[in-house]
Amino acid sequence: MLVQIKNVLTPEEVAGVRKVLEEAAWVDGKATAGEQAAKAKLNMQIPEGSPAAREAGDVVLRALGRNPTFHSAAQPFRVLPPLFNRYDVGMKFGAHVDGAVRAIPGAGMRMRADVSSTLFLTDPSEYDGGELIIEDTYGSHAVKLDAGDMVVYPATSLHAVTETTRGSRWSSFFWTQSMIRDDGKRTLLYDLDQAIMKIRTDLPDDHSGVVGITSHYHNLLRAWAEL
Repeated sequence: MLVQIKNVLTPEEVAGVRKVLEEAAWVDGKATAGEQAAKAKLNMQIPEGSPAAREAGDVVLRALGRNPTFHSAAQPFRVLPPLFNRYDVGMKFGAHVDGAVRAIPGAGMRMRADVSSTLFLTDPSEYDGGELIIEDTYGSHAVKLDAGDMVVYPATSLHAVTETTRGSRWSSFFWTQSMIRDDGKRTLLYDLDQAIMKIRTDLPDDHSGVVGITSHYHNLLRAWAEL
């Protein structure tokens, strides 16, 4: 399931995060890539756990906490602290699959990476190239969103970032361990939740149809959730 979410960050939050990143030191993005992925990765990154990463990451985490679409699509159990990368002219990331298990900085524990998220921090007008290419059973999808918008997709997906040919592409990226490990089940629950929200615009919450379908949603979540 690939879900695009508008306005995760407000324009003011995007500007604030950009200011933090502009004043921070960047390092080679290979530092957080596995051995195979490092061979395909050419970008810059804010050091994981640095003061800048924590400050900007807190803004992203607060935004996720208030976003119902992210919760509906990802069913988050744990969210890795957000990371930040930059693709200048000539930079790209070849086709790869994200690592399955990630260490949580400072927590002494690891988490399963079920869902990948990319939150765009630069508008498409600021750069050429730099599309996020995501492969799934329906083909190849090129994603290039407005600053503040985010795409959520299964971490099992083969994906890449095309070469930037003008300007600079900045984004935040992070992984979520979902309460619902299976993407097919997550998709079913997301579609059901969207249907419930549409039905509730036409029917009162105490209508038997609304009560019935909402009950089914929660009982499926109860049956499938891993906590």
